[in-house]
Amino acid sequence: MRAGNHSLLPSSRRPTQKLRLLASPTAASASIKASTAAKMKALISICIGITIFLIAARAASALAALAFHRLHHRPTASFFPPSPSIPRKGYTVLINTWKRNDLLQKSVIHYSKCAGVNSIHIVWSEPNRPSDLLYEVLREAVHSNSIRGNKIELIFDLNQEDSLNNRFKEVKDLKCDAIFSIDDDVIFPCKSVDFAFSVWKSAPETMVGFVPRMHWLDNSNGSLDRYFYGGWWSVWWTGTYSMVLSKAAFFHKKYLHLYSTNMSQSIRNYATKNRNCEDIAMAFLIANETGAPPIWVKGRIFEMGSSGISSLGNHEERRTQCLNDFTAIYGRMPLVATNVKAIDSRSSWLW
Repeated sequence: MRAGNHSLLPSSRRPTQKLRLLASPTAASASIKASTAAKMKALISICIGITIFLIAARAASALAALAFHRLHHRPTASFFPPSPSIPRKGYTVLINTWKRNDLLQKSVIHYSKCAGVNSIHIVWSEPNRPSDLLYEVLREAVHSNSIRGNKIELIFDLNQEDSLNNRFKEVKDLKCDAIFSIDDDVIFPCKSVDFAFSVWKSAPETMVGFVPRMHWLDNSNGSLDRYFYGGWWSVWWTGTYSMVLSKAAFFHKKYLHLYSTNMSQSIRNYATKNRNCEDIAMAFLIANETGAPPIWVKGRIFEMGSSGISSLGNHEERRTQCLNDFTAIYGRMPLVATNVKAIDSRSSWLW
């Protein structure tokens, strides 16, 4: 019978056929894994090759510049000079402080080491005068950190009233045009500060700083003249900004005079009453004068405190209200948005 013929096959062949059937998917899987591994190795090799190429190109560029320098026996020109070559007529550090003497001391000690500093002014708005001990400690720190015989002046600017406007009061007899406005709880490396100063010298009418913010048009109600305040994350996401905060920024000393005398008194009263937005007021003032945006400089920030105004509740809502109230006072929105960012290419691979 035909059906019986199958039983006549040698028993040894049936297992062999089963083994072949079972082995076939395994072989295919192994082949796929081998192919994937080969592709991964190739991709890793390409990445390593690109990295080596970039390093080699960077090194070749540096060696070429060094060879050119030695060949001509004179220094090569640099648009942004290194820190030691900052001219003696540098900038004034204007430190805003309030009952944080430990942070103030760290800040003064740090910035007195920066090559471009000509003087350090401390905006003092506390009811009690600074103690003799505090003054002596800070004076000694500044004296010991002064470099190349550049004597840095240390001055307390004493104020009778407690107002955020004090940080922008005009300072008489400043030897430098540049002001570096900084909060007592913020530290930036001297290299970053001196680079920002170099950027400011290329555009001294505008504001140059490290902390960007943005005003955004509020389309929720179909309004064309209503704005809301955009914090750091909106700037990070879009790359767009229209302000740099005065907690870490350079500007010309003339804006201290304009803030105290030419700017609307209602804006200064607003900042005093609400204990907020004096930095936005300065951003409005400079933008209104120049018709130009500020310049954001890349820099690594070290924040030593966390009890400032920005830590209070409803901070962004209050800032949004400032934007719209100031816009109403000016009769228009003077802030100008931009995407420009200044990066020191000497210390950055990605620029």
